[in-house]
Amino acid sequence: MNSAEQIARDVQSGSMSATSVLEMSLDAIRARNEELNVFLYVDEEGALEAATKIDARVANGENVGPLAGVPVALKDNLCQDGIPTTCSSKILEGWRPPYNATVVDRLLAAGAVPVGKTNLDEFAMGSSTENSAFGPTRNPLNPSRVPGGSSGGSAAAVAADMTPLALGSDTGGSIRQPAALCGLVGMKPSYGLVSRYGLVAFASSLDQIGPLTKSVTDAAMLLEAIAGHDVLDSTSLPEPAPSLVAHVNDGVAGKRIGLVRELVDGADEDVVASVERAVEALREAGATIVELSVPEFRLGLSAYYLIAPAEASSNLARFDGVRYGLRVNEGDVTAMMEATRTAGFGEEVKRRIMLGTYALSAGYYDAYYGQALKVRTLTIDAFARAYEQADLLLGATTPSVAFEFGSKTSNPMAMYLSDVFTIPSNLSGEPAISVPFGTGEAGLPTGVQLLGPGRSEAQLFAAARVLEIANG
Repeated sequence: MNSAEQIARDVQSGSMSATSVLEMSLDAIRARNEELNVFLYVDEEGALEAATKIDARVANGENVGPLAGVPVALKDNLCQDGIPTTCSSKILEGWRPPYNATVVDRLLAAGAVPVGKTNLDEFAMGSSTENSAFGPTRNPLNPSRVPGGSSGGSAAAVAADMTPLALGSDTGGSIRQPAALCGLVGMKPSYGLVSRYGLVAFASSLDQIGPLTKSVTDAAMLLEAIAGHDVLDSTSLPEPAPSLVAHVNDGVAGKRIGLVRELVDGADEDVVASVERAVEALREAGATIVELSVPEFRLGLSAYYLIAPAEASSNLARFDGVRYGLRVNEGDVTAMMEATRTAGFGEEVKRRIMLGTYALSAGYYDAYYGQALKVRTLTIDAFARAYEQADLLLGATTPSVAFEFGSKTSNPMAMYLSDVFTIPSNLSGEPAISVPFGTGEAGLPTGVQLLGPGRSEAQLFAAARVLEIANG
């Protein structure tokens, strides 16, 4: 399938219809969805209606938007009016929201065509999409390997050419990590740049919605379309969407890029080699490379796995069988809630709820949750010092290429370590992008990560584009 940039141009010019593009997308889904388990729900009827309207508007000479006729996959923790939204959990099976997430409305306004909801780790808690109540998603590049998580379905949709664009959510690396494992571009924007209204919350101070695409330009187009202030989200930045596409080819000449030791240490040799080649590519493009050590980044994983579960235990308290979703009837309300949550939540979600509830409990709050918040502040301060020495930072996205199914499920700590390089920027609320660069074990792609200070998305896309060109 062509790039989103090319499809939008062709649809807007009338050289290709939105309905014909949609049919190609649906054909690709039909061909591989049973094998890969990417989409939990495909809205053929709604997508066809949207595509038909776009074609009619184009025929009338209207400008239908920058994403004219482009099929897009939505992670199934994004609400869409009347469309099943499960968060890959039995507790929400069959629930249909009565409203759209803000990002869905903005996609529609930009002329995009949402085609369906993709699989994820239940409530976005995981790094492999093995924690879904509806079965794992397989990596299209090698179906014996995981696609990453928690946005594994969205990444697989793009990697399998089912859609050129997908939206994921990133709480501790859940866009960037699957992007790296599936050979895609994935960005976590600055906290507040994209509205979270209609995103089913995991950890509210960490969650962000962002793009998964095959090219840097497509990612910039998608982010530009969904970004900007939203009165429905109290954490939304009070400013319009930034200009991103116009800066994709700005390059890195004169930029200082910091190679962060802690964002490479512990990675497999082939991943380290890819980062080293990325350093050379950026240097050849005119950047100055500064070697940095940010020891605070080593504390990120520990702080994250207290803050995120604590927020999750609070956010997931609403799933109680009373108002919507699953209900297991028992003798009284308390027994009903206990039975519903026991039957409805999977093992990883239960593990994190219990961990978070413990961290927030009397006598332990200061020792665990309070301490983690202090480490978060140390991380934010460490980033600020690093950005005094460099404009952007560079490291690996993941410690390894895509791993085999079942290889980490018995050891939660081994799984959590998959996000060791991505978590720091979630704690700081600053943007980061993963771009494919080189290959590793079994010929699978490796991802290189670029990090920047708040609102530096345009610079990150420019640097990512340099690597994209160098990667061929």
